[in-house]
Amino acid sequence: MKFPPSLPRFPWIYCNGLSFFVAKLRFSWYIGAKQIKGTILVNKKEKAKAIIDILKQRYDDAACALHYAKDYELMIAVRLSAQCTDARVNLVTPALFAAYPTLEAMAAADIADVENYVRSCGFYKHKARDIVLACQMLLTDYGGKVPGTMEELLRLPGVGRKTANLLLGDLYAVPGSVVCDTHCIRICGRLGLSTGKEPEKVEQQLRKILPPEESSDFCHRIVLFGRDCCTARNPMCGECPLTMYCKEFNPQA
Repeated sequence: MKFPPSLPRFPWIYCNGLSFFVAKLRFSWYIGAKQIKGTILVNKKEKAKAIIDILKQRYDDAACALHYAKDYELMIAVRLSAQCTDARVNLVTPALFAAYPTLEAMAAADIADVENYVRSCGFYKHKARDIVLACQMLLTDYGGKVPGTMEELLRLPGVGRKTANLLLGDLYAVPGSVVCDTHCIRICGRLGLSTGKEPEKVEQQLRKILPPEESSDFCHRIVLFGRDCCTARNPMCGECPLTMYCKEFNPQA
């Protein structure tokens, strides 16, 4: 490279050296940040494993709280549970399933009649419509079976990622199925396992730290824990076995 006679070489060398120094500093910061992020991720995985072990001791049975006997009945029950308690759904579904005892019967049901059965679950018009249309799609598109992939499930009326993950985990034992309901989002935030309140973002965060084979049962246990201990309004911190990990109770956790 040629320089103008009036410009000495050393300023260029100095500037080039400074640029190299800045680039090296940035690279060192980047590597350090990656290492810190990796350490945080490892720490969260260790914390998640410890929390899973404690919840397993407290809740030996991690079964879904919704009552069902057939795969499509679980799909229906989960749809009804939106903005409604599982206890209320379990009161409603016996009469609904008795009135329409087969998938074919449910698919052929009059939506207005289904509305009367599910009225107490809230948003009954939307839920009744989704139930009947989803059952029809199961017959026409999926051979009368609830499908076993996220892509197929999301095509069904009224089925979002939360419902799809629950169906994949409970019906097909698909590893990595993370059901991000309000209990999961709230409690995982308190425990420092996740940040934010957007279900899909929390789902992705938990997928990175939960053992895939434990994720579905973990979410069921978190629901149980959120009902009998870490309630939204009056958490029983004095009886909680997870206070050492709770950022609300222990800001240093």
